[in-house]
Amino acid sequence: MKLKIAVLPGDGIGPEIMRQGVAVMNAISEKFGHEVEYKEAICGAHAIDVVGDPFPEETFQTCLESDAVLFAAVGDLKYDNDPTAKVRPEQGLLAMRKKLGLYANIRPVQTFKCLLHKSPLRAELVDGADFICIRELTGGMYFGEKYQDNDKAYDTNIYTRPEIERILKVGFEYARKRHHHLTVVDKANVLASSRLWRQIAKEMEPLFPDVHVDYMFVDNAAMRMIAEPTFFDVIVTENTFGDILTDEGSCISGSMGLLPSASTGEHTPLFEPVHGSWPQAAGKNLANPLAQILSVAMMLNYFGLTEEEALVRKAVDASLDSNVRTPEIQVEGGEKYGTVEVGEWIVNYIKNY
Repeated sequence: MKLKIAVLPGDGIGPEIMRQGVAVMNAISEKFGHEVEYKEAICGAHAIDVVGDPFPEETFQTCLESDAVLFAAVGDLKYDNDPTAKVRPEQGLLAMRKKLGLYANIRPVQTFKCLLHKSPLRAELVDGADFICIRELTGGMYFGEKYQDNDKAYDTNIYTRPEIERILKVGFEYARKRHHHLTVVDKANVLASSRLWRQIAKEMEPLFPDVHVDYMFVDNAAMRMIAEPTFFDVIVTENTFGDILTDEGSCISGSMGLLPSASTGEHTPLFEPVHGSWPQAAGKNLANPLAQILSVAMMLNYFGLTEEEALVRKAVDASLDSNVRTPEIQVEGGEKYGTVEVGEWIVNYIKNY
């Protein structure tokens, strides 16, 4: 297969983990005979520094002309610590999602047997947890009308029927591929937008008679995710709730550095780790590259390259079982491995498999 991949390293630890993701993709391509063409583009704080725009038009065109986007992270302390900044790295991320029509964010949450002790929850609670959060990505408060002065501010949480129907369809279809259990998360007891979500979900239920549907208020869902994470199979929810719940869910595994995600929609699909740019660790060879590498696995699955995906996942599992891990998940007294060393170990595993 021939693939054109836009590579967006972004800020902070982004370039370091991206190098390992690309190295793994190269190892897979060499082993299975694929041809991959990469084109790197700037975004986030780096792009603001260079051209004053966190998602420049040239980067957008690069994404449009590619088969997939492999993205790392954006964010920089100089913007985090300046609430008055008019142009911010995260605006580039929102612009990318909107301009590419990436309305469906798919975040798998799973645990690894050898890392159950690293979870903030008791092992017996998280053992076997394996669910997917599907977050609507281009609507709601993040994109609604906004206003702020010294005494008043508001964000408008607006959704339309087509926006809700298309993301719910994604949720139902994922549930069909898995264990036929869908949980629709809203706040329908308080919010009008949530009542429309619930109304449309109930209208769509008869179209998917093989899927069992739960309806859960977001506060209850947040509590249930901690108290009984194995209850969930597929969760679908709106943008703001999804942002919060997916970060909560990502901690179940023991490290945000373990979990990938995909964003799909109208144009080029995007694959990225769920964690941020961690600028404090940039250049220190500390960042866990596994989420970036597993994002490559999700990209391979998107293109139907399931054997290739399986090998990447097998290599990641093998690295964890062999205690080839970055510091935040290493066993006490274990050998020290950095971003580069973990990536190289996985590449060598793939080459020698």
